[in-house]
Amino acid sequence: MISTATEGAAIDDPSLAHLLYGLMTAFPLFFLPTLLGLAINLAHKPQGVSAMVQSHLRWQRHSMIGFAILAGLGFFLSPLWLSVSIYLVATLWFCHRIIKGWLSLTEGVEV
Repeated sequence: MISTATEGAAIDDPSLAHLLYGLMTAFPLFFLPTLLGLAINLAHKPQGVSAMVQSHLRWQRHSMIGFAILAGLGFFLSPLWLSVSIYLVATLWFCHRIIKGWLSLTEGVEV
């Protein structure tokens, strides 16, 4: 039986996290790429990935769910000024989380 050096070790391949950040940046396209990214994130089983990649997957999941909640809240509020204000805050917050997370991933740092 041949044993490899990576057996039992955490995999540090951030390609999935990069893909999901890319999908998150396309949120102006009717929010569909972000929903696809959330579905991929929720379906992914994080066994065997490093703590750094796990922290980014969790960061992305919380960002996408938070943005969906804020966008839904903005949609159901009747005063237009309040709805637009919530959309603006949600968009700025989401963009901040994408930029901070993606830069941290590029540097190889946990979020």
